[in-house]
This record gives sequence, structure tokens and C-alpha cells, in this order.
Amino acid sequence: MTDNIWSIEQINSWYQKLPWLVGCTFIPSTAINQLEMWQADTFDLKTIQRELGWAADSGLNAVRVFLHDLAWQQDPEGFKKRIDRFLDTAKKNGILTSLVIFDDCWNSDPKAGEQPEPKPYTHNSGWVQSPGMKVVKDSKQWGRLESYVTDILTTFGKDERIFLWDLYNEPGNLFLPSLALDGGKGLKTMKLLGEHFLKSSPTVPLLKQAFEWARAAAPTQPLTASLWYLTPTMGSQLNLTITNLSDVITFHDYYHLEVITKRIAELKVWERPLICTEFGARTQESLITTHLPLFKKEKVGAFIWGLVSGKTQTIYSWRQGGKEPPPGTPWFHDLLHPDGKPYDPMEIKVIREQRG
Repeated sequence: MTDNIWSIEQINSWYQKLPWLVGCTFIPSTAINQLEMWQADTFDLKTIQRELGWAADSGLNAVRVFLHDLAWQQDPEGFKKRIDRFLDTAKKNGILTSLVIFDDCWNSDPKAGEQPEPKPYTHNSGWVQSPGMKVVKDSKQWGRLESYVTDILTTFGKDERIFLWDLYNEPGNLFLPSLALDGGKGLKTMKLLGEHFLKSSPTVPLLKQAFEWARAAAPTQPLTASLWYLTPTMGSQLNLTITNLSDVITFHDYYHLEVITKRIAELKVWERPLICTEFGARTQESLITTHLPLFKKEKVGAFIWGLVSGKTQTIYSWRQGGKEPPPGTPWFHDLLHPDGKPYDPMEIKVIREQRG
């Protein structure tokens, strides 16, 4: 189990012992990105405690949380102590945690230290990749990444507060900044994406190494990475690499009910547990009220993007581009206002009802 991918029988037995997972991607409202969340000077335990309490009150029982290699590099022992405090807070609220190790999304040149202030009306304006494309493409720098993965998964690899290691968020998704600046049409970006995924992704070598390092650390929890570019074909090198390496099939889908229904049917071919680790975009008809009953029926874990509206500004669309949205525009992501009140009480009602 620790040297190779879990068997279909092993991983399905593991999944049956878990509660049905209904969670969110979590970052405290006072942090603009992973570094501001985890660095010693800005680690905001008080806000984390308050907002994880709100998550539990809303009916959530799991969170997905991004780490960052630079937070480990500058302060390995302090970083691990802060992770432990987070995990302890989540456990006290009846919440299981999945930790994300690497990430290809948004700003490609992360820097430790003070982080920027949010840009007005801009979705995830300060979010940073880990480790960033320069390091992804330079294997001479991977020694520190191996040390990072090994240390984190050795330290927490038998920790029952963690149910899953998400080794790489959206590997190869290098296009979000251009999507945010293309006037909202998305055509140029989608053309680039299609061309990119007919070829090999530059992230595949590091993705494979991340799994190799993680397996060597022998965690008792399963491993995964997220499928995210599933249209027009599952058959890209990147997607097949992910599915062949992962114990659990995790995927992202921000489309309407008809699309995600077909997606679940397609992914069942692997006969492994399915967890949608990102959904929920109101202006794209990716809705809690429509999708959660489907996820429950199909026994698919479900993670909404965003809990409390804050410095990530994910209440604005990917394509907002710094422009103020027209009055009455629905929030894109996030469940709660900064004071903990629901954006839409019906969403919280559905979460609680579906969780039972």
C-alpha cells in the first residue's frame, strides 16, 4: 500500500469508512494567499478558529488546504507547528483535512515575506503557484522540493486528522492570468489550452516526482492530484498520468448539472472513489442547491471553493479583470460574509439537509 498505488479493493474499503465528505477549500479571510496564511508573522489562528467554527456550523465536515514550499523553506519547524495547530482546530470542530502540496495556478513567481494587497475586484489577485514555473522547469532545484515533500509527509503521514494528500493542484494550468485579462470572452485562452493539452505538459515530470517522493515517505493516507481539464478529452498525457498515479480520483468541475452528471459517469470507469475537490460558481450554474443532491446520490465527495469572503476576493469571477461588477451580480464563490452570515441561507439549508 505504501510502495505502490492502493488497489481498487483497498481504496474503496478506505472510502466506505469515511463520512460523506462535504467541505470547502479553506483559507482565512485575512490571507491573500498560501504564504500569508502560513508565514509566522501573518498566521492568524484566531481567525482560523472562528471561521472553522462557522464551517462546522454550516454543515461542512472537511476542508482542503493549500500549503507552500517557501513557507516550509524559510521556517520548517515553525511551519509544521502551525500546521499542527490548524489540524487541531479542525479536529475540534469535527472537520477532516486534505493538504495540497504543489499548485500551478495564478501568479508564477512566488516570494516569501510580505505579500501584496488585493487588487480591486480581482479574483485571487495575490494567489501564488508552488513552486512556480521557473522551479518546475529546472530540475536542479528539485532537491529542496524533495526535502519539503519528504518532511511534511513523514511528519504528518500517519496523522488521522488528515484524510488525503492532494499532491498537485491543477498541474499544468498556467492560463488563469490570461483568462482573467481577456475581456471575459475566454476564446483565446481556451484555444491555447486545447493546443497545450494535445501536447505534453511541462508539469508532468515534477508531478511524477511528487508521487515518487510521497510514496517513499510511506504515508498511511492515500494520494491524489486533481483532474481539471476534462474537455474535450480525458485522454491527454497529463490526465492519464494523474489517473494512473492517484489512489483516489479527484476532479474539478465548475459547469452546470448536465455536464457534471456526465463527468461523474465518465470517471466511474476507474472504479475508484470520486471526490470533486472544486465546484461552485454561481454565475456558471455550478450550484450547491443543484449539485449537492447529485453528489450525495452518486456518493461523490464535494468541496465548494471558498468559505468566507476575504482578501482572495473570489466572490468576483475569474474574468472580472478589475472592473466593478454590475449591481446585483451574484457572488462567484464563497459561502459566508466576513461576519459569518450566509450569502444565501438556502445554500446552508441544503448542505445541512443533505448531510443529514
